[in-house]
Amino acid sequence: MPYNAGIEGAMGSVPRISTQTSSSSRAVAPAWHTVVVLILLLGFSLVGALNPKLSPLGGPHSRACGYLVVMLFEGVIVGFIWYGIRRRGVRMADLVGGAWARPGQFFRDLGIAIAFLLVCGVGVLNGIGYLLKVSPNQAIRNMFPHGATEVALWLLMSVTAGFCEEVIFRGYFQRQFTALTQSVAGGIVFQSIAFGAAHGYQGWKYMVLIAIYGTMFGLLAQWRRSLRPGIITHFVQDGLGGLLARHLMR
Repeated sequence: MPYNAGIEGAMGSVPRISTQTSSSSRAVAPAWHTVVVLILLLGFSLVGALNPKLSPLGGPHSRACGYLVVMLFEGVIVGFIWYGIRRRGVRMADLVGGAWARPGQFFRDLGIAIAFLLVCGVGVLNGIGYLLKVSPNQAIRNMFPHGATEVALWLLMSVTAGFCEEVIFRGYFQRQFTALTQSVAGGIVFQSIAFGAAHGYQGWKYMVLIAIYGTMFGLLAQWRRSLRPGIITHFVQDGLGGLLARHLMR
C-alpha cells in the first residue's frame, strides 16, 4: 500500500520491507489453537452481523452493555492467545515488540502513528471508501456513544481494541500465517482478511475497507518490528475518530 512516502517524508528514510521470511519466522502457537481463535472471531462477527447492538441485553443501557461485551470478548481472546503462545515459550512482549525504554522512543512511535493515520487512515482509506461508495450503516450509527458514561466506556473500549486487536491480528495471526505460508506477504494478506471478516456488523463494503486498512497496519508492524505505533493509531482512529463521526452524523 502506498503509505511509505508519507511516513518517509515525516520520519526520514524507510527501510525496504522484505517479502521473504527470516530463519526466526516460526509459528508462535499450535495449529489447533489458531483454528479455535478464528472460529471464535468469525462466530462473534456473525453474531454482530445478526445483532448489530453487540449486546444480549436491550433497553436504555444496551449500547453501554455492548461496549462491555466487546471489551470482555477481546480480553478473553487475548488471554487465550497468551495461553497458546506460552506453550511455545513466547511472551506477550515478543508479540508486541517490547516496551518503550526511553521517552524518545515513545515520541518516535507517536510521530509514526500520527503520520500513518493522516496518510493511510485519512488519505488513502477515505479515497478508497469514496470509490467504493461506502457509507456507515445503521449498526455503525447505533454504536456511537451518547452521554458522559457512554463516552467514557467508548474510549475505554477503544483503548482495549487498540491493544487487543493489534495483538490478535498483527501480533498473533501475522506471525502464524507467515509461518504457515512461509511468506511475510502471505502473513500480512491473510491476517488482513481475518481482520476484515471479524467486523461483520459493519457490512461487506466496510469489511473490504477494513481488510485493506489491515494490510496497511500489517506493513507498518512488519516495518517497525513492533505493534506500538499501530496500537496508538488504532486507539486514535476508533476513539477520537468515533467521537468526531458521532457529531458529524447528527
